[in-house]
Amino acid sequence: MGNFIGVHSEWNLGSPGGWDYQRMTQEIGKACWERVRSLSGIDLELDFAHPLLNPMTGFVGMLLRAQQERHGSGKAFILVVAEEDTLDAVVENQNLAKALNAADGVRAALCAPHEVELSGGRVCYKGEEATLIFMDFNTDTLLNIHKEKDCAGLLEAIRQGILVNPRGMESINPKGIFEVVTGPYRDRLSRSTVERTPWTRRFFARETTGPDGSPIRDLVEWTWRNQESLVLKPAHGYSGHGVFVGPLRDDWNMDVEQALREGDYIVQEFIPLGLWQEEQPWLDGNSGRVIIRAWQTDFRCFITDRGLIGFVGRFGGVPTNVGSGGGVQSLAVLRSPVSVGEATKRINEAVYNLGADTVGELREWTNRMAVDHGLTYLLGPIMTALRPRLVTQEQLDALQAYSRSIWKDCKTLEEAWRKGEIVDMLDEREEAREIFRLQPWQGSPALIASDGLFGFGAQSDS
Repeated sequence: MGNFIGVHSEWNLGSPGGWDYQRMTQEIGKACWERVRSLSGIDLELDFAHPLLNPMTGFVGMLLRAQQERHGSGKAFILVVAEEDTLDAVVENQNLAKALNAADGVRAALCAPHEVELSGGRVCYKGEEATLIFMDFNTDTLLNIHKEKDCAGLLEAIRQGILVNPRGMESINPKGIFEVVTGPYRDRLSRSTVERTPWTRRFFARETTGPDGSPIRDLVEWTWRNQESLVLKPAHGYSGHGVFVGPLRDDWNMDVEQALREGDYIVQEFIPLGLWQEEQPWLDGNSGRVIIRAWQTDFRCFITDRGLIGFVGRFGGVPTNVGSGGGVQSLAVLRSPVSVGEATKRINEAVYNLGADTVGELREWTNRMAVDHGLTYLLGPIMTALRPRLVTQEQLDALQAYSRSIWKDCKTLEEAWRKGEIVDMLDEREEAREIFRLQPWQGSPALIASDGLFGFGAQSDS
């Protein structure tokens, strides 16, 4: 498995988010680390400024390449379109519009879906023709909004091919795509992609094969009997809603029945918690003491036509999603000649030994910085960690190779969908499929997110 171990739990090819959280988290994490180093005397060299720790730069670059591909050196008026009730709440979309406005020759605006107008065949906002649009939600959400408010302008933008990500990418966005990867297409895709994809099957009464290749006569019955090794997820879900992690559930039978009743679920191999769990110092809210607490972590890789552009490091429960109460963690490249595991242990001990009063002050200080930086989500300020998650340069190189393989393989899977080879394996409304067909992707500039349950050397089972 190269320089890191683990798997991706899902991909997001429709409208990946989180690309600005890491930039803000790095500023907070670096400031916190400087205080810890000054107070504790710990001697480790950590790099918080590696280019891959600021995905916003690569994301803006991707949008500008898409603009140039479509319009050459002509004027650029780029729209960032988000659901109306998020315009004042989701800071990263506001920051994206600001970053685009700061680029030479570019104007940008943040707006709601119904504010994108259709005028004489032109896609406009406040009377000015838009040249490119990034839409911060998926096609199903667009169709639902269109029932209430006129989104003809956005639908025309799709027809004209000025929407990024292209809607054709969503054809392979359902989580059931991992059944294709671990099933009929395993011999047509990159070895690293297949090996890092957990066994996955669409969940309904059917015959199939299990993780070890053995036959399963009734997938529902088999799922009932194998709670400790399985997870149930909505195939089109987000933010961790509706996810049932078998080993952590009290009434698995009820979970299985709910998944069957609601439909559109997948069943997936459970990844042992120790593989993607790390310890970190924490101020216990009940006792007021500093403790060493185990948190689950994940690692969202952002990938474009130019390869890997950055990450967001998350931590929390199961799942880690910010929408489920998870947090974000600064990342640092370890430059000192020690292992990731040893360096992490030293940092944990250094923070722990500062004592409750000092750690409490650090916690309050970093919380204030989070609010000041706008590190918030719909539910309020996002939780941050008191230490960075560590990686090495060799691991970054391995992640770059991993990301290039995913990009190539997703192109292969989209082509298979357009040929009709896997359409029936990916349940979508026909109305949505029609939109996917309007705007093929075919490897044009776009953004992919791959959520990884990875261990870099400090995980609990290392």
